[in-house]
Amino acid sequence: MKDFPIPVRSIGPGSQVEDEVLDYMPMPQGMETFRAPLLPEPEQLAGRERAHAALREALAQLEAVCQGAGTRQVDLAGLDAADLALVNQVLGEGEVSAVVHPAGEAGLAVQVQEAVFAGVWRVVTTAQGRVVADAIELGAIPEVLKQVARQDVQPVVPRWQGALPPNVQNAPALLAEIEDQWRVWRPGQAAHVVNLTLLPMSVEDIGFLDHHLGTGRVLILSRGYGNCRITNTLRPHTWRVVYYNSQDVVILNTVEISELPEVAQAAAEDLEDSLERLKEVLAWVEQA
Repeated sequence: MKDFPIPVRSIGPGSQVEDEVLDYMPMPQGMETFRAPLLPEPEQLAGRERAHAALREALAQLEAVCQGAGTRQVDLAGLDAADLALVNQVLGEGEVSAVVHPAGEAGLAVQVQEAVFAGVWRVVTTAQGRVVADAIELGAIPEVLKQVARQDVQPVVPRWQGALPPNVQNAPALLAEIEDQWRVWRPGQAAHVVNLTLLPMSVEDIGFLDHHLGTGRVLILSRGYGNCRITNTLRPHTWRVVYYNSQDVVILNTVEISELPEVAQAAAEDLEDSLERLKEVLAWVEQA
């Protein structure tokens, strides 16, 4: 028998050599959802009247916020360590936290932690490591973060003159666009977002842009879906917002012109939901 003159090739699934493998960017794998706080045992609640009163006041102030009142605070200065521990245990820790770095060695530092109830915040102010103010704040976002961002604004750096640094090409045009936007932006307007991820930006472009925008004292971290890092710049209403996936790879890099990025704020429906959940938790605490 003679050999067949035409080479026979196998066909079908698995018959071909696959030299290339699609390499997709890993996306976020988890999402933070509401988890009820681990409530104390009944014996731990006995005699903690000041903590109970603070939580009742927080509920009343949150209800006022949901009805249209501005941000409200409940002062915790009069509570002892055991009362504070109870308040912290009932509130738990949510997905958003923030710090305000002090302006100089003698300046005030602020630590912010959202409770498991969106729109309920623990705000602690310290001076050289000593607590000088302690409160629960009710609202979309603590006012101190907006106030410090406004205080950080500095005179605009003159536009770059002469030859640009190596590999810097697109940053100067973006800086001009960003300046145009913050000059016309007013409270109540929609945020203007510049998506750097979709633009041909080199590492040097990003560094040039960040150098000219400057970095303020406010740092906000949100862990709602992956991680989001928000910092204020030294320009009015201008924020750097960077999203990371669960492997800490940047998946979205933006500049946002707004009073404060919405990703860090509790929405109106979140506040309403928190009001109902906090009512349920406080009812259990009062009956225990």
